[in-house]
Amino acid sequence: MTKTCLASRKIAARNILGLAAGAAAFALLTAGSAQAAPACEPGNGGITLPSGFCALVAADNIGTARQAVVAANGDLYVARQGTHGGVMALRDTNGDGKFDTRQQFGDGSGTGIGFHDGYLYVAQTDRLVRWKMTPGQLQPSGPMQVVVDGMTASDEHHDKGLAFDTKGAVYINVGPPSNACQVEDRKKGSPGQDPCPILEMHGGVWKFDANRLNQKQSDGTRMATGLRQAVAVTYHDGTPWVVMNNRDQLDTLDPQYFTTADNNDRPAEVMYRITPDSNFGWPYCFYDYQQKKLVLNPEYGGDGKKVGRCSMFGLPAAAFPAHWAPESVLFYEGTQFPAKYRGGAFIAFHGSWNRSPDQRPSAVVFQPFNGAKAEGAFEVFASGFAGKPTITSQAQAAARADGLAVANDGSLYITDSNKGKIWRVLYQH
Repeated sequence: MTKTCLASRKIAARNILGLAAGAAAFALLTAGSAQAAPACEPGNGGITLPSGFCALVAADNIGTARQAVVAANGDLYVARQGTHGGVMALRDTNGDGKFDTRQQFGDGSGTGIGFHDGYLYVAQTDRLVRWKMTPGQLQPSGPMQVVVDGMTASDEHHDKGLAFDTKGAVYINVGPPSNACQVEDRKKGSPGQDPCPILEMHGGVWKFDANRLNQKQSDGTRMATGLRQAVAVTYHDGTPWVVMNNRDQLDTLDPQYFTTADNNDRPAEVMYRITPDSNFGWPYCFYDYQQKKLVLNPEYGGDGKKVGRCSMFGLPAAAFPAHWAPESVLFYEGTQFPAKYRGGAFIAFHGSWNRSPDQRPSAVVFQPFNGAKAEGAFEVFASGFAGKPTITSQAQAAARADGLAVANDGSLYITDSNKGKIWRVLYQH
């Protein structure tokens, strides 16, 4: 036997052993769903939950953790923010609920993440990329591929979320590089541009073919416009849904009509059900949390009461307090939590920066649904991330909730974008 042939056989043997090891790990981890539930920690790892729920810290210090997704075998993949962010892959090898194996791959700042047709997709600031995955293997089995490139990015509102439908399409938000489309952004007295030219390539949700490589933004179909920043994207009941970050600085940009209290509490964060050609009114209008209606933005002649053109735009499915900063949304389809949660939406709020004197701390809320319709008031599900009752800056917060993912047993993962903590929330039967 030649040396070349012998070497080839050795390589083949190593490959076979590697595949066998991967298959064994996949079988072990998949079977792990039948194991006893992980033990929660005293104090739930620092967060507050409703009666009957508890939590453990499944991982810590993994970097700026944004949105997350669970693989079929229970591995957790987390998109990380920052130039060298990439993806953090996490595995629990002994079934105790804590990730004892971690591997990083890829680079670039990512927010949205999801599985589709055997690939792991990550939405970065200006593109959508993917890796081929093999069941049971923690790392990708193929090189990175670019699905969509050249999506407009800026230093403001460039984070992107993603969601897949059941027909091979992927939906991505493209935020505008602006607060309210002023001639000079965030400058007192600067008027709004009318019509707003930014809306041509920003401020909406685009639909792309998830299986086609090397697309440009112009290859996509615009599904919605009039959205300021909607990085919280999901797919439910046959259509995409988003939760939008609303405008800032009502009081400082137009103190004639808006006080500090108005800015603190009036421009609601809003949830929308997207249908083709939806228009939700940004930058001309904002949804007023107190009056429960769309009103004109001051840059377009508004005084806090005028409705004007805002009567023609779509209304939100649900509304939440001002400046809370929604980062992730998912509809709960698991079976571990009580029946009241099934079919409803969990939303992770990052916490405010534009309030005075106190900031709104991060929280995860639950919005009840009846079928495809939001029904009833939201409730705070998880809180205490800041580590203190009052903060004047998010820099004072111990943690900020960002990503959400449902484990295969129906428990809920919550990621932290401060230091990269991962909580796992369970219901105690």
